[in-house]
Amino acid sequence: MHHFDEIQRPIEAEMKAFEPHFREAMRSKVALLDRVMHYIVKRKGKQMRPMFTLLSARLFGPVNESAFTAASLIELLHTATLVHDDVVDDADLRRGFFSINALWKNKIAVLVGDYLLSRGLLLAVDKGEFDLLRIVSTAVREMSEGELLQLEKSRNMNFSEEVYFVIIRKKTASLIAACCASGTNAAGRPAEEVERMRQFGELTGIAFQIKDDLFDYGNGQDTGKPTGLDIKEKKLTLPLIHALRSVDARDRRWMVDVVKNHNTDDAAVARLLRKVSEVGGIAHARQRMHEYRDKALAILHGFERNEARDALEGLVHLTVERTK
Repeated sequence: MHHFDEIQRPIEAEMKAFEPHFREAMRSKVALLDRVMHYIVKRKGKQMRPMFTLLSARLFGPVNESAFTAASLIELLHTATLVHDDVVDDADLRRGFFSINALWKNKIAVLVGDYLLSRGLLLAVDKGEFDLLRIVSTAVREMSEGELLQLEKSRNMNFSEEVYFVIIRKKTASLIAACCASGTNAAGRPAEEVERMRQFGELTGIAFQIKDDLFDYGNGQDTGKPTGLDIKEKKLTLPLIHALRSVDARDRRWMVDVVKNHNTDDAAVARLLRKVSEVGGIAHARQRMHEYRDKALAILHGFERNEARDALEGLVHLTVERTK
């Protein structure tokens, strides 16, 4: 089993140095904004994104100022999208903390998201980091496109696996891809290597998302209680898409009906989850997840081995083995 703390070891000092960097990037002279920023910094999560960014830089040499700028920019823009997401989803909690909109109302939350976005863009401009700006702005554009495509496609409940992969590549994988690309770029590597590391991040991000889908079915192992949360939110996950493609028209009808009309009925959701498992939806998703993991590792192994490469490999394994 790969442990988070072990993986972090090669960049432990850099992760500590990143914190004041990030706090500085968040500072505001406006009292209300400063209060909100303090709150955001306090509820930080596992910090997967800064880790991917700094480890990608560390793969090619010591972590420099540009790498810290990259990690800060990505974290700023990522936080902006989360703040906006919580407003859109009308969510009251995020990672066990109250969401910004729950504490300060929607209007303030939307403006805070805008503020974070502008802080991020200005950070890159002030440091003259235009490659970084391109890499990260492209990811934000793709995230918006992926989210919109998902909303559009989920309405009629019938989309193919190809569409699913387009959606998650944009929605989830593009940001991890941007971390790896921007870290490599910060290390001054040629465009071809930046692109290879971008692909590494994208493949890892896709594996990460499939793992999230599997949690809905009791974490994709045969342990853990199925939550069915995605179904309650009418989200089409990979196991479900595969199952809907594998069953006959009669089964498909009741399954779609559960997702659309009875997604709050626990018994109906449980029946659906059982059916998905029976027709091999879970096994199929797990197999695809391992495919993406292996492709990611194949790219990573094209770079020279050092402790940062080992740590990135550990992160890839952690992605598919994690239990939450």
